[in-house]
Parts: sequence; C-alpha cells; structure tokens
Amino acid sequence: MTEPIDEAVAAALAGELIVLPTDTVYGLGTRPDDAEATARLFAAKARARELELPVLAGSIGAAEAIAVFDDRARALARSHWPGALTIVLPRSDASGAWDLGGNAETIGVRVPDHPIAVAVLARTGPLAVTSANRSGEPTPGTCDELFDIFGDGVAVYLCQADPPPGVASTVVDLTGAPTILRQGSVHLGSTLGRRSSRG
Repeated sequence: MTEPIDEAVAAALAGELIVLPTDTVYGLGTRPDDAEATARLFAAKARARELELPVLAGSIGAAEAIAVFDDRARALARSHWPGALTIVLPRSDASGAWDLGGNAETIGVRVPDHPIAVAVLARTGPLAVTSANRSGEPTPGTCDELFDIFGDGVAVYLCQADPPPGVASTVVDLTGAPTILRQGSVHLGSTLGRRSSRG
C-alpha cells in the first residue's frame, strides 16, 4: 500500500481530491488551507456552503494545533480518539483563515481509527474530509461505486477489500453548552451535561 499512499499524499498536498477509508465511511478529502481545493470538494460532493467541512487529524496534538481545546474537549479526546467522535470547537489561529464553509469561527475535528487514514494524515497534516457521496445520498462501500460518482474528479482512490462500517461519527458541539449535533456510533450518554437531537 506504500505507493498508493505516496500518490494520495502528493495529490492531497497539491490540492487535488482523494478518497480514503476511515473507521466510519469512505471519505473525500483535500488540504483545508487551500480555498480552491475546498471549493473543489464542495463542488464534487454538491455540498451546500452553509455546511462546514469537517477536518481529520492524525493525532490529538495535530488537532490541538487547529482548534482551541478546553478541559471538556481534552477529556473527550482522550476517551474517544482515535475513534468516531467529531468535536466542534473554536478555531485556532492556524485554521482561522481556512475556507471550510459554515461558521468561520468553528471547526469540527476528529482523529480517525484507521491505519490508512492515519498513514496519510501523518504526512499531509490535517485534511478537510467529508463522506464520499453526493449530499443527501448514501455513501458507497466499494471503489467501483465511488468511481461511478466522482470519476476522474478524484485524483487517487485508496480502497480496501471490505467496506468501512458505514456508521457516521457522533458530532458534539463544545463551543457552548455541550450539544450532540448528530448521534453516530459513539454514545456519550452521561458524559455530557446536555443532549440534543439537533442537526
């Protein structure tokens, strides 16, 4: 898998789109600090600009460089990362200018639990990664289905024999009172002081 990972790293750093497996679903990603690259990502997915692109990081340290963590966020990260939990936090200075759509003051970050994703992120740094599907449609589990959707618009497809689990990450907003924006495979239960089904 070394050569395909090399190709994916080079493509992502060049602002092209890549498909990579994660511990939730296949992701469609690119570098987050290049406005043309993120615009390409929005267009390929047909994603509304009001919806912020989440960012995957290879480690807690890499996530802390792009988001402002408080004690609550650190506790959740230590308990659930790597894993299927996306935490929405205030942006740090490093990510403040990134064109991710949505709220320009916040960023949704996650450290995935997948060896291929982590291998890519270790070399690219954080990437803007959203589910590899057209907005509102299911996320395919095979490379052939993914290629049918995105074709040559994606520079590199990193695929695996078995499809990812197919369950989206849980999303929790910690920019104010803790709020669950999407319930996914991680169940926080009493970990949070307040729960919501919003989003």
